[in-house]
Amino acid sequence: MGDPAGISPELTARILADETVRAAAGLIVIGDLRVLRDGARVAGVDPALHVIGPDAPLPEDLSTPAFVDLGTLDPAILRRGEISEAGGRFAAENFRYALSLAVAGHADAVSFTPFNKAAMRLHVPGYEDEIGFTANFIGFRGAAKEFNVLEGLWNARVTSHVPLSAVAGLITRDSILENLRLTHAALRDSGIQAPRVAVAGLNPHAGDGGNFGREEIEVIGPAVAAAQAEGLGCDGPYPSDTVFVRARRGDFDAVLTMYHDQGQIAMKLIGFEQGVTLLGGFPFPICTPAHGTAYDIAGKGIAHPGAARNALLLAARMGAAQRRRRPAAGGSLLEVRAAMAA
Repeated sequence: MGDPAGISPELTARILADETVRAAAGLIVIGDLRVLRDGARVAGVDPALHVIGPDAPLPEDLSTPAFVDLGTLDPAILRRGEISEAGGRFAAENFRYALSLAVAGHADAVSFTPFNKAAMRLHVPGYEDEIGFTANFIGFRGAAKEFNVLEGLWNARVTSHVPLSAVAGLITRDSILENLRLTHAALRDSGIQAPRVAVAGLNPHAGDGGNFGREEIEVIGPAVAAAQAEGLGCDGPYPSDTVFVRARRGDFDAVLTMYHDQGQIAMKLIGFEQGVTLLGGFPFPICTPAHGTAYDIAGKGIAHPGAARNALLLAARMGAAQRRRRPAAGGSLLEVRAAMAA
């Protein structure tokens, strides 16, 4: 469960009541039962759950979702639509527990309803995003990136949460090549056997042959050629103002953009209520809706569950695909949590 002052409680309740979601995976839900019940009341649903405590063994039969009640937040102390340290702490504690489950080998994937970054920073000073939080918590030193996913169209990016003034200096042949490798691996885990990736240019009209910048000639084009030499299905660089038109009509499975809003604006215009954010590159997939906490409509019962549903279904599909490559479980959940806390 994500931020409790937004739409996360009602989204969690809605997707737990969704028979398609329940059939796709054995679900272990982390949160506070009081918060979930409040969300279920708002959503007008009453999902069947097997409620257990934080130190109880997980049930072997997950045909009924298991709800791990951490008992950490009385919803009466919150005001809907308001940022608070308590809300950030609730989301972070749930996320830490879920990550511990995956590290211990008791879960194949993690999916969470939206966090509020400002609330998270009140609890975790210096918090930037979920990728950094996850890497720090599980001790991950590899490459992890954020992907935005719609049905039939993915967006990856070379740079993410950095000032626009810094973007050009961060685009290198190696960073583009690394992201193309990660993108192909994630697409294959999602079920696309022969991915086709379009690479966007940085400058207007992809540099217009060097008239508007030379990054396409000196950096992006050579990186694409190197990826093709490795057997990766990719092409470009293409002008960013038309590449999503081609991808949406089916020419490509994904677009690799050079910076955050270059792809985010297009993806959210195409499918704001359906989009998923995937944190790819970790030992297990982590997914969340691409939208935020929607404080303005929290508690009204009108939050659209499409993105949350898609996030959980993608996590389940990718988790099953990655299970074959994952090392054996790293110990009991209690042992893993104790080691992480230390």
